[in-house]
Amino acid sequence: MLYPAKMAYFWRIRHSHQKDSSGGEIPPVQCVGRTPHSGSELVLSEDEKSDNEDKEETELGVMEDQRSVILHLISQLKLGMDLTKVVLPTFILEKRSLLEMYADFMAHPDLLLAITAGATPEERVICFVEYYLTAFHEGRKGALAKKPYNPIIGETFHCSWEVPKDKVKPKRTAPHSPAGCHEHPTADDPSKSYKLRFVAEQVSHHPPISCFYCECKEKRLCVNTHVWTKSKFMGMSVGVSMIGEGVLRLLEHGEEYVFTLPSAYARSILTIPWVELGGKVSINCAKTGYSATVTFHTKPFYGGKVHRVTAEVKHNPTNTIVCKAHGEWNGTLEFTYSNGETKVIDTTTLPVYPKKIRPLEKQGPMESRNLWREVTRYLRLGDIDAATEQKRHLEEKQRVEERKRENLRTPWKPKYFIQEGDGWVYVNPLWKAH
Repeated sequence: MLYPAKMAYFWRIRHSHQKDSSGGEIPPVQCVGRTPHSGSELVLSEDEKSDNEDKEETELGVMEDQRSVILHLISQLKLGMDLTKVVLPTFILEKRSLLEMYADFMAHPDLLLAITAGATPEERVICFVEYYLTAFHEGRKGALAKKPYNPIIGETFHCSWEVPKDKVKPKRTAPHSPAGCHEHPTADDPSKSYKLRFVAEQVSHHPPISCFYCECKEKRLCVNTHVWTKSKFMGMSVGVSMIGEGVLRLLEHGEEYVFTLPSAYARSILTIPWVELGGKVSINCAKTGYSATVTFHTKPFYGGKVHRVTAEVKHNPTNTIVCKAHGEWNGTLEFTYSNGETKVIDTTTLPVYPKKIRPLEKQGPMESRNLWREVTRYLRLGDIDAATEQKRHLEEKQRVEERKRENLRTPWKPKYFIQEGDGWVYVNPLWKAH
């Protein structure tokens, strides 16, 4: 299945997390059964280590023998065809699950946590827009577009980040690293850091729905998101729509920011595939009356720049525009505020916080890296046939188990998320905690 969240966010976007039991923090409960809260075995954050796995991808483009495979696949497709159930060749895989890629949204957790420090509703919505615009670039470690593993139903991913408290300041006033200083901040003293925890889970196979939830208990901030991807064939490109929404909750202020996600496109799939984002997304806070429109511009056929983005923040009751932004989502962004001040953010120099994750030997069988470990191992060895066989084995096992559930008329019960209306919500979210 062609899955994306840049295909995932085609072939990359982002995020991940972990639960912590110490001190009764968020209990991403690692259930032994499939029912939320049953047979709980807490995922201990003390077991987490800084993640040093290399995210770089080989940038060789499409090799000649691979091109013939893609041409054969293209010959069987029609323009506009839904690719969700199309099996793609293993050599385009990116050696990580889509669920893990969602963790990349949190590569700048200092900016996320700084939102709640904004002094006014206007400052907080602008902080969120600034964070949102800088959240996409870190998933693209290279120019080559590759596709993450389609998560197996029941698959989970856990991780966390530690953010030094002195780094969490409202973005509008906080100084930033000088150009070229792409540092990796770490906190030596946990008591001087905020902890951001994250869990992602594949809650449905048809349609393929992924959920992720992250929270910082100390800052009383959390994000709950559900999304499923729908991809279609566009000739020499593949387009991926991200269906669903996320909600950022600032409990200290009683504010909820509902946001959507852009579409992604894999271009030049026969030569050197690359990714661009496109479409209009929205951010809305009903309580304060502030909203934002963010437009990701796709490159014109002739001329024009790539990766352009523009944004506008408005106070709807007074119809006042309080901030405008333009630039590249993976480059330089310029913000202009209602008082005439301007600010430039270079996404390539923002500090990246490495996520913390438990080693494979401490992960459960359905956690992403452990689940896909053999596929990843063979891809790293360049043994595409063996990787394909391991992938086929996992997917066939999923199909067998799905048929059993259908025969028994037993619906799948996720561990960490509950369906509410058209959406999915984490089983023990911060806003329901006592």
